[in-house]
Amino acid sequence: MEENKNQISTSFWNNLFKSPTEISDIEKVLLTIPAFKNFDKKHLKLFLKTLHQREYQPNEYVFHQGDPGIGLYIIMEGEVLISSQTEHGYEHKFAVLTEGDFFGELALLDNEVRSASAVALKNSKLHVVFRPDLDEFIDKYPKQGIEILRGISQIITTRLRRLNDDYVALYNRTLKNMQEIENAND
Repeated sequence: MEENKNQISTSFWNNLFKSPTEISDIEKVLLTIPAFKNFDKKHLKLFLKTLHQREYQPNEYVFHQGDPGIGLYIIMEGEVLISSQTEHGYEHKFAVLTEGDFFGELALLDNEVRSASAVALKNSKLHVVFRPDLDEFIDKYPKQGIEILRGISQIITTRLRRLNDDYVALYNRTLKNMQEIENAND
C-alpha cells in the first residue's frame, strides 16, 4: 500500500484528549510555600478557586498596622515593604518582599489586628486567600486543611527561631559593648 504523500496533518486530534501539562505561575509559587507544597494537583486546583487577585500602585497600602487581619497575600509581581511604626513615630522596616514571597499568614490563625503595615513599592499583583475562604476549604478538605495549618506552623516556628537567634546575637553584642565601655572607663 502506497503512502499518501499529500496527507494533511493537524494537531487538533492529537491534543484533543490530552490535558495541559504546564502549571500556572501561581501554582508554581504555591508549591514553594510550606503550607501548600504537598498538595496534589486536584486539591491545588480546588485551592486556587479560593484565591482573589489584587493590584496595587506604588505607595498604595495593602493593609495598615492595626487593621483586622483577614488574609494571606502572595506576591506575583512587584515589591511590598513590611514595616511597623513605633509609638514614638519610628518606622522599622522588616523586609522588602518580591515575586514568590508571601505575608500575612498569622491572619489565617488568629483574630488579631495586623502587627505591621504592607505597602506596595512598585506596581504589584498579589493573590490573597481570605480567612473565611480558607475556613470553608478546610471544612470541605480536612486533610489538606491539616497540611495548610502544619505548613503555616512551620513558617511561624522558622521565623520565631530566627528571631530568637537575632535576639541572642543582639544581647551578646550589647553585653560586649557594655564590657568594652566599662573596661575603657577603668
